[in-house]
Amino acid sequence: MASIEDILKKAKPRERTVMVCMRGDLAGEAERLSDELSRVAEDWEPSDLTEEHPGRELASKLKAVREEARASEVPFTLRYIGDKAYSDLVAKHPGEEEKGQLFHPATFPRALVVAACVDPVMTAAQAEALFEVLNQGEIQKLVDAAWDVHTGSDLVPFSLAASALLAGLGGEN
Repeated sequence: MASIEDILKKAKPRERTVMVCMRGDLAGEAERLSDELSRVAEDWEPSDLTEEHPGRELASKLKAVREEARASEVPFTLRYIGDKAYSDLVAKHPGEEEKGQLFHPATFPRALVVAACVDPVMTAAQAEALFEVLNQGEIQKLVDAAWDVHTGSDLVPFSLAASALLAGLGGEN
Protein backbone atom coordinates (compact mmCIF):
# COMPACT_ATOMS: atom_id res chain seq x y z
CA MET A 1 0.00 0.00 0.00
CA ALA A 2 1.25 3.53 -0.83
CA SER A 3 2.29 5.87 1.94
CA ILE A 4 0.56 9.20 2.46
CA GLU A 5 3.77 10.91 1.31
CA ASP A 6 3.63 9.04 -2.00
CA ILE A 7 -0.03 9.89 -2.40
CA LEU A 8 0.57 13.59 -1.63
CA LYS A 9 3.33 13.74 -4.26
CA LYS A 10 0.80 12.68 -6.90
CA ALA A 11 -2.06 14.90 -5.71
CA LYS A 12 -3.03 17.92 -7.82
CA PRO A 13 -5.84 20.41 -7.14
CA ARG A 14 -8.95 20.06 -9.24
CA GLU A 15 -9.13 22.36 -12.29
CA ARG A 16 -11.73 23.21 -14.86
CA THR A 17 -11.58 25.37 -17.97
CA VAL A 18 -14.68 27.03 -19.39
CA MET A 19 -15.08 29.01 -22.58
CA VAL A 20 -16.68 32.42 -22.07
CA CYS A 21 -18.12 34.39 -24.99
CA MET A 22 -16.80 37.93 -24.86
CA ARG A 23 -19.12 39.20 -27.60
CA GLY A 24 -22.60 39.36 -26.13
CA ASP A 25 -23.63 41.51 -29.10
CA LEU A 26 -23.02 38.53 -31.37
CA ALA A 27 -25.03 36.21 -29.14
CA GLY A 28 -27.93 38.67 -29.36
CA GLU A 29 -27.56 38.92 -33.14
CA ALA A 30 -27.54 35.11 -33.42
CA GLU A 31 -30.80 34.97 -31.43
CA ARG A 32 -32.36 37.64 -33.67
CA LEU A 33 -31.31 35.84 -36.85
CA SER A 34 -32.52 32.51 -35.49
CA ASP A 35 -35.92 34.00 -34.67
CA GLU A 36 -36.13 35.61 -38.10
CA LEU A 37 -35.16 32.32 -39.75
CA SER A 38 -37.91 30.50 -37.84
CA ARG A 39 -40.47 33.13 -38.86
CA VAL A 40 -39.42 33.00 -42.53
CA ALA A 41 -39.49 29.20 -42.52
CA GLU A 42 -43.10 29.25 -41.35
CA ASP A 43 -44.43 32.17 -43.44
CA TRP A 44 -42.58 32.10 -46.75
CA GLU A 45 -44.34 31.02 -49.90
CA PRO A 46 -42.62 31.38 -53.26
CA SER A 47 -44.29 33.50 -55.91
CA ASP A 48 -42.75 31.27 -58.59
CA LEU A 49 -40.44 28.26 -58.82
CA THR A 50 -37.31 30.33 -59.47
CA GLU A 51 -37.60 32.35 -56.27
CA GLU A 52 -34.93 31.48 -53.71
CA HIS A 53 -35.97 30.88 -50.12
CA PRO A 54 -34.90 33.88 -47.98
CA GLY A 55 -34.00 31.45 -45.23
CA ARG A 56 -30.92 30.43 -47.19
CA GLU A 57 -29.34 33.90 -46.79
CA LEU A 58 -30.45 34.13 -43.14
CA ALA A 59 -28.96 30.71 -42.38
CA SER A 60 -25.67 31.79 -43.96
CA LYS A 61 -25.61 34.98 -41.85
CA LEU A 62 -26.49 32.99 -38.72
CA LYS A 63 -23.66 30.54 -39.36
CA ALA A 64 -21.17 33.42 -39.79
CA VAL A 65 -22.35 35.15 -36.59
CA ARG A 66 -22.11 31.89 -34.59
CA GLU A 67 -18.59 31.30 -35.90
CA GLU A 68 -17.58 34.84 -34.97
CA ALA A 69 -19.11 34.41 -31.49
CA ARG A 70 -17.21 31.12 -31.01
CA ALA A 71 -14.02 32.86 -32.12
CA SER A 72 -14.59 35.46 -29.40
CA GLU A 73 -14.65 32.84 -26.66
CA VAL A 74 -11.85 33.02 -24.14
CA PRO A 75 -10.78 30.12 -21.91
CA PHE A 76 -10.89 30.71 -18.15
CA THR A 77 -9.16 28.11 -15.97
CA LEU A 78 -10.28 27.79 -12.37
CA ARG A 79 -8.46 25.76 -9.73
CA TYR A 80 -9.29 24.58 -6.22
CA ILE A 81 -7.73 27.06 -3.76
CA GLY A 82 -7.32 24.62 -0.85
CA ASP A 83 -9.33 23.91 2.26
CA LYS A 84 -7.98 26.70 4.47
CA ALA A 85 -8.18 29.40 1.78
CA TYR A 86 -11.73 28.26 0.92
CA SER A 87 -12.77 28.32 4.59
CA ASP A 88 -11.23 31.79 5.00
CA LEU A 89 -13.08 33.03 1.92
CA VAL A 90 -16.40 31.71 3.24
CA ALA A 91 -15.68 33.49 6.55
CA LYS A 92 -15.08 36.78 4.70
CA HIS A 93 -18.52 36.50 3.06
CA PRO A 94 -20.84 35.33 5.83
CA GLY A 95 -24.43 34.51 5.05
CA GLU A 96 -27.43 35.23 7.20
CA GLU A 97 -27.67 32.52 9.85
CA GLU A 98 -31.42 32.98 10.28
CA LYS A 99 -31.79 32.16 6.58
CA GLY A 100 -29.50 29.14 6.89
CA GLN A 101 -26.94 30.63 4.51
CA LEU A 102 -23.37 29.36 4.74
CA PHE A 103 -22.13 32.37 2.77
CA HIS A 104 -23.44 35.62 1.29
CA PRO A 105 -25.13 34.62 -1.98
CA ALA A 106 -24.29 37.88 -3.79
CA THR A 107 -20.65 38.37 -2.81
CA PHE A 108 -19.18 34.92 -2.19
CA PRO A 109 -19.63 33.33 -5.65
CA ARG A 110 -17.89 36.24 -7.37
CA ALA A 111 -15.09 36.30 -4.79
CA LEU A 112 -14.67 32.56 -5.35
CA VAL A 113 -14.27 33.13 -9.09
CA VAL A 114 -11.55 35.72 -8.42
CA ALA A 115 -9.75 33.45 -5.95
CA ALA A 116 -9.98 30.35 -8.14
CA CYS A 117 -9.27 31.81 -11.58
CA VAL A 118 -5.64 31.00 -12.40
CA ASP A 119 -5.75 31.83 -16.11
CA PRO A 120 -6.31 34.67 -16.56
CA VAL A 121 -5.50 35.91 -13.06
CA MET A 122 -7.74 38.83 -12.12
CA THR A 123 -8.32 41.21 -9.26
CA ALA A 124 -11.72 41.83 -7.70
CA ALA A 125 -11.90 45.16 -9.56
CA GLN A 126 -11.09 43.46 -12.88
CA ALA A 127 -13.70 40.78 -12.23
CA GLU A 128 -16.25 43.49 -11.43
CA ALA A 129 -15.46 45.20 -14.75
CA LEU A 130 -15.73 41.85 -16.55
CA PHE A 131 -19.07 41.07 -14.91
CA GLU A 132 -20.39 44.44 -16.13
CA VAL A 133 -20.05 43.35 -19.76
CA LEU A 134 -20.79 39.63 -19.52
CA ASN A 135 -24.40 38.55 -19.27
CA GLN A 136 -25.60 36.43 -16.36
CA GLY A 137 -25.30 33.20 -18.35
CA GLU A 138 -21.59 33.75 -19.01
CA ILE A 139 -20.99 34.84 -15.40
CA GLN A 140 -22.78 31.70 -14.27
CA LYS A 141 -20.37 29.55 -16.31
CA LEU A 142 -17.52 31.01 -14.27
CA VAL A 143 -19.37 30.65 -10.97
CA ASP A 144 -20.36 27.06 -11.77
CA ALA A 145 -16.78 26.15 -12.66
CA ALA A 146 -15.44 27.75 -9.47
CA TRP A 147 -18.09 25.96 -7.42
CA ASP A 148 -17.40 22.66 -9.16
CA VAL A 149 -13.65 22.69 -8.50
CA HIS A 150 -14.38 23.30 -4.82
CA THR A 151 -17.31 20.99 -4.22
CA GLY A 152 -17.40 18.41 -7.02
CA SER A 153 -16.30 14.94 -6.03
CA ASP A 154 -16.75 12.72 -9.07
CA LEU A 155 -15.11 12.60 -12.43
CA VAL A 156 -17.34 13.62 -15.29
CA PRO A 157 -19.14 10.46 -16.36
CA PHE A 158 -18.10 9.02 -19.67
CA SER A 159 -20.98 10.06 -21.90
CA LEU A 160 -22.79 7.91 -24.40
CA ALA A 161 -21.84 10.44 -27.09
CA ALA A 162 -18.14 10.03 -26.29
CA SER A 163 -18.58 6.28 -26.22
CA ALA A 164 -20.27 6.33 -29.62
CA LEU A 165 -17.57 8.60 -31.02
CA LEU A 166 -14.83 6.27 -29.83
CA ALA A 167 -16.72 3.28 -31.25
CA GLY A 168 -16.92 5.12 -34.60
CA LEU A 169 -13.18 5.80 -34.46
CA GLY A 170 -12.43 2.16 -33.80
CA GLY A 171 -11.80 2.63 -30.08
CA GLU A 172 -13.23 0.67 -27.22
CA ASN A 173 -16.29 1.68 -25.18
